[in-house]
Amino acid sequence: MDIQSRKIEFVQEFLKVQSEEVISQLEKILRKEKKVSYEQIFEPMTQDELNKRIDQSESDFQNNRFKSSSKLLSKYE
Repeated sequence: MDIQSRKIEFVQEFLKVQSEEVISQLEKILRKEKKVSYEQIFEPMTQDELNKRIDQSESDFQNNRFKSSSKLLSKYE
């Protein structure tokens, strides 16, 4: 069974649930999973990584390797 079919089957079964407790438990599981997924995707930078990025950005600016905000905005107008 593919993931889409499993989701549909799950939702159909979920709609039949009459217990507040079961719904609460499923909500907790979903919230926890969303949090874990989010944390895996977005890892914070270390202080060293941030400083290297700042140094690179300053170097780019000093060497005229940048675009002005007006130039960027004109691209989307």
